[in-house]
Amino acid sequence: MYDNEELCQKIKDIYPDIGECGIEVKVDYDNEKKAWIVDLKKDHHELKTHLEAEDAETCMNGKQCIGLGLQIAQLKENIKSV
Repeated sequence: MYDNEELCQKIKDIYPDIGECGIEVKVDYDNEKKAWIVDLKKDHHELKTHLEAEDAETCMNGKQCIGLGLQIAQLKENIKSV
């Protein structure tokens, strides 16, 4: 098993452009939803997404997190359009 800091670091490893773009990442586990909540922020832009345990496991095994990648791309688009 892993904790939120390990998952957060893995996300940053898989998507290194997060740090380059100045996007902050926060990860917390929601016991009620039984999923990880990934909070992406830059300035006044923010996107929250759920990362199911199975998807988080895929990320931790060094594979792409497709749903999360789409959310990161969306946040970057929102930032560019301002």
